[in-house]
Amino acid sequence: MAVDIILAESAGFCFGVKRAVDETLKIQKKYNKRIYTLGPLIHNNDVVKHLEENNIFSISLEEADKLAEDEVIVIRSHGVSKEVIDRLTDKGLNVINATCPYVSNIQKKVNKYSVEGYNIVILGDKNHPEVVGINGWCDNKALITSDGTFETKLPNKICVVSQTTERQDNWQNTISSVAKSSKEFLAFNTICSATEVRQKSAYELSKEVDIMIVIGGKSSSNTTKLYQICSENCENTFHIENEKELDIDMIKELKHERIGLTAGASTPDWIIQNVTDTLKNNL
Repeated sequence: MAVDIILAESAGFCFGVKRAVDETLKIQKKYNKRIYTLGPLIHNNDVVKHLEENNIFSISLEEADKLAEDEVIVIRSHGVSKEVIDRLTDKGLNVINATCPYVSNIQKKVNKYSVEGYNIVILGDKNHPEVVGINGWCDNKALITSDGTFETKLPNKICVVSQTTERQDNWQNTISSVAKSSKEFLAFNTICSATEVRQKSAYELSKEVDIMIVIGGKSSSNTTKLYQICSENCENTFHIENEKELDIDMIKELKHERIGLTAGASTPDWIIQNVTDTLKNNL
């Protein structure tokens, strides 16, 4: 029986992630020595392993403090606080900022409006490095919500931004909540356009297939949200990091005339291709 394997119209590396990876590889070739990233450059274990093979290694802030002057360290795509950048620069390190431009834009907005007296609200995961970094641009005073609910009464003068990988429906719910509670607020929908396009594409495809496979790092926020979205339409939705995690025997037991694929923004084309080839060769 022929199996249709359909890739979502929009899937895989986004502009910001591709830029960060390409820039970091270029920097390593320029200096021709071991260089470092502050935390994993992107949330994909296979890509991190590929970087290590090219003499690029992820380290913690504490480990960065022990580096010698002029060592090269790259700020990852999720960004960091101004305090962290200043700390690394003051040590005499060669700091390369590979923060996604969309994230940098949020950081600038948060800094600008906090200086102007606005209370910052961030929609997102308080523990995600992107959100932690954004909060650092308003002296770590932001109110952070994952769903538009707040434990305390909101102040009157508010500026609302979002983690780039949030869901649009969650953003709308949050704005509705803020509008009921605050007399004056500014709202900047800072969800990345690539995130929105990927989510819509995955949502539509998941309605038309028997099995949906979401490819990406288990710690990737945008991949996790793709999995949640696809699961709403297709009960046989699976989240894998690469082709090695495919359970071919289980897939064979399920109805599998049409299999849909999508991938998070930190998933390179070669992993998507490996998954596609493995399915074609074994079903």
